[in-house]
Amino acid sequence: MNQFLKDVIKGLTSDQKTLPSKYFYDEKGSRIFQEIMAAEEYYLPECEVEILQNSSKAILSEISAHELDIVELGAGDGSKTVIFLKEAFKTGKSLTYIPMDISPEILDVNQNLVHAQIPDLLINPIPGDYSVTSELLKERNKPKLILFMGSNIGNFPGEKAVEFIQFVNGLMQEGDFFLMGVDLKKNPHVIRAAYNDKEGVTKRFNLNLLERINRELSGDFDLSAFEHYGVYNPLTGSALSFLVSIKAQTVHISGQEIEFEKFETIHTEISQKYSLKELDKIGSQTGFIWDKHFTDSREFFSLSLFRK
Repeated sequence: MNQFLKDVIKGLTSDQKTLPSKYFYDEKGSRIFQEIMAAEEYYLPECEVEILQNSSKAILSEISAHELDIVELGAGDGSKTVIFLKEAFKTGKSLTYIPMDISPEILDVNQNLVHAQIPDLLINPIPGDYSVTSELLKERNKPKLILFMGSNIGNFPGEKAVEFIQFVNGLMQEGDFFLMGVDLKKNPHVIRAAYNDKEGVTKRFNLNLLERINRELSGDFDLSAFEHYGVYNPLTGSALSFLVSIKAQTVHISGQEIEFEKFETIHTEISQKYSLKELDKIGSQTGFIWDKHFTDSREFFSLSLFRK
């Protein structure tokens, strides 16, 4: 049984049915996510780009090291990071950019894009699961700035976020820096709209997970029998995505039967939002002695800089 099938069966036979959000991103899912990124309601990319354009110089001024490894976890295509790298290159520091991603193909895209705009920047891509490949960073003695952009920390529920930041801290030496993209708490209507766009792109993205199970695991999900539901809880700061079975039904996956009650839910994703005070507290909990927040003009998003 492959890992995808194991995770699907385990999730759908739990008391609260779940599907891991990492399986959203097959080829079709990745294309739909690009549509989400361009949606009018999805404010996050625009806010992060604004900060990178307006505050990269100020962020870099906090880092005095003349040599610097800029390490990016889950680097993706580099299209936003290159804004920061251009500013870093202007400082005259001796830089090495180390993008890390599970996909070798996306790292090829990243390297080509960054090289096209900064031909003289040294790039050392590391493909693979960075929870494993990050051990390679410990062999390098240069000062480090570790990047974790795009509000990816929001995909870690509760204590898992703290554990991840502690993991990052463990890769660092005293005086190293960690720059993390964080979606901030704001008007709940703004957040809820971002996960329930009027064009229905988020709905297609969520349902594609069931379509992928049909394609790859011999599933027989009837997509018309499930509805997307996105909700935001301003008390906890959690934006949650669900698929709702709108009737009682039986689904088959690789020969196994999964029963759904009418209106039973599958939890597919969490996107956690934070206040700046909460980020200060998490920083001190996870072994950082200092932090500073750089926000967009509406204070919707932060690039938060932590020092070990």
